[in-house]
Amino acid sequence: MSHKIIPVPEFDYFVFGGTGDLARRKLLPALYYRFADGQIPESARIIGCSRTDLDDIGYRQLVEDALKEWIKGNDLDEQLLDGFLSIISYQRIDVSDPNSWKDFERNASPTNPDRITVYYLSVSPSLFLPIIQGLKDNGLHHHARLVVEKPLGFDLKSAQELNGFLLDAFDESRIYRIDHYLGKETVQNLMALRFANSLFEPMWNARYIANVQITVAESIGMGGREEYYDRSGAMRDMMQNHLLQLLCLSAMEPPVSYKPDHIRDEKLKVLRSLQPLVGDDIRLNTVRGQYVENDNDPSYRQEAKNPGSNTESYVAIKASINNWRWSGTPFYLRTGKRLRANMAEISFEFRHAPHSIFTGLDTPIKPNAMVIRLQPDERIDLEVMTKEPGPGGMRLRQSILDATFGGGSNSQTDQGFRMPDAYERLLLDVVRGDQTLFMRGDEVEAAWCWVDSIIEGWALSGEVPETYEIASQGPAGAFELIAKTEHRWRTIQ
Repeated sequence: MSHKIIPVPEFDYFVFGGTGDLARRKLLPALYYRFADGQIPESARIIGCSRTDLDDIGYRQLVEDALKEWIKGNDLDEQLLDGFLSIISYQRIDVSDPNSWKDFERNASPTNPDRITVYYLSVSPSLFLPIIQGLKDNGLHHHARLVVEKPLGFDLKSAQELNGFLLDAFDESRIYRIDHYLGKETVQNLMALRFANSLFEPMWNARYIANVQITVAESIGMGGREEYYDRSGAMRDMMQNHLLQLLCLSAMEPPVSYKPDHIRDEKLKVLRSLQPLVGDDIRLNTVRGQYVENDNDPSYRQEAKNPGSNTESYVAIKASINNWRWSGTPFYLRTGKRLRANMAEISFEFRHAPHSIFTGLDTPIKPNAMVIRLQPDERIDLEVMTKEPGPGGMRLRQSILDATFGGGSNSQTDQGFRMPDAYERLLLDVVRGDQTLFMRGDEVEAAWCWVDSIIEGWALSGEVPETYEIASQGPAGAFELIAKTEHRWRTIQ
């Protein structure tokens, strides 16, 4: 199988926070890979922007060091590296200083009005407003595209204020709210499997699917983000964006077309169809957890340096979608830190066959499932019951059919193919002007509306998070939550 590489037009990519962790770990390696594959023209410019006192030579050295640290194996080619560094430059800027913006304006103004300009805000949310205001005051926002990283607000009110500020300077058609989970190959393959085939869509409803589970588990702790995380918790940090976006793509109706707004219209309908959780519904359908110390690892409170913290490091929610397609099918969402393994997946468990002819067999018949695995490896599995090979009568076992295409680990036609990181796709989608995999402002606000009522209910209850052991499957309450409907969580492994 061949993989077609389509070059993008020439562009100027300004990365605010260009010396930060995200730029060094994800953005710069992603841009290098796209350059190495011939997708970025040599006339393009990538400009790192920050307060750090550097010049072009110093920044290129920083970029080279970052690439050597984060790019695997033999992917870093010396000749390609030299070519990539030649399109790298640096612009020092203090975004709170008007004089610094004047210097930035002189260097940032495009010589060709048709040249694509992108501003990527890889910075703390506290810097969003001064950067956007600086771009606007200096006339640099006209026709440019703006990429904004999460968090997109702290609650509904702040999200609305941020959206208002963004729209005061940029049209919605030029705002790219990024969620890197949406750029993963398997997430997009979910849409392809549903909407490009007649096989799955007739079964994609409550009549055939018993439950949907969306899990994003992490084995690590807060990873140097203790101050931010202790203010936000798992609900704001992961559930409001990543998990709800995955829920939308899993549950949405077929869009009119693959155009960005048609897809985002259907995602918005899902968010607005979520059953609000208020009062006793919060207690019955949500679980909060916080990890405790063991002999080798500190507790959440010790890591956060906040002995009285009641911030959750784990959340499990049973969600219901009030529409014809999904009425009666629960969606179970869970995310947490310091769990047994790093795992992110969406599983669709189908209902049992209406009648079994194998009642006399010792082996239980397990329900079929389609599993979209996002990490640690990206793949799609179909879990089905098959006959165990060999003589001796009919014996059943569960088998896994690998439904991964285009670079899966078992593909013989794609040996040597490297699965692109989500950021590689999303960064250049901005250059292409494709907003399909980016969130729209009303989506963000609808997600906050649903989440806010749950957070408010937790605060009013005064209950503290349930504790759970490090490297476990999570708190006991999460298993009690799902057991009420006679379902079981998939094992985190």
